[in-house]
Amino acid sequence: MWRFLQRCAYRLGKERYWYGPAETTKARARRLREGFFEAYCQGSGLDIGHGGDPVVPGVRGWDLEDGDAQYLRGVPDESFDFVYSSHTLEHMADARVALERWWRVVKSGGYLILYVPDRELYERRRKLPSRWNPDHKAFFLLDRDDPPHTIGLLPLAERALRGGDIVYARRCDEGYAVTDSDSPSLGEYSIELVARKAAE
Repeated sequence: MWRFLQRCAYRLGKERYWYGPAETTKARARRLREGFFEAYCQGSGLDIGHGGDPVVPGVRGWDLEDGDAQYLRGVPDESFDFVYSSHTLEHMADARVALERWWRVVKSGGYLILYVPDRELYERRRKLPSRWNPDHKAFFLLDRDDPPHTIGLLPLAERALRGGDIVYARRCDEGYAVTDSDSPSLGEYSIELVARKAAE
């Protein structure tokens, strides 16, 4: 439960925190309507950085206590039908290396699902550090890099994910509203990307 609260907490100032719903939970109603779970989250799954907010019941979680998520050491190649990560890629020291390692553990015909904060919706600034999380190593935009601090998620995926296709990549802002400049939106403020590894 503590990991879940940590993932839902946004620092507002010295020793002040705001608690809101976790990112995977925010997307659930939209994903149910869209048939997301039936399409992409069937079979065995790995949820990287779940923090107590798993994408589907029964998924294997990978969090801080399991080791460095950038490498997934000890996880066999092609061992999961889907790999999901919500608001974790921005914490990796090298996002490309992380994607290559995450892709490694996806089975042929399986899916890699990424969900990251959109810079314009979440940060509303161009340069690090993050307004809300000092551990963020990068910002993300959907379709373009903006050096030195922002990575285009779609171009990154196209560079890093060999032997597969991007199913879709889009901005998700359902329920987005900023009513207080000292806190992020209670709605979605993310980019969602789904890639499918080529079947053998």
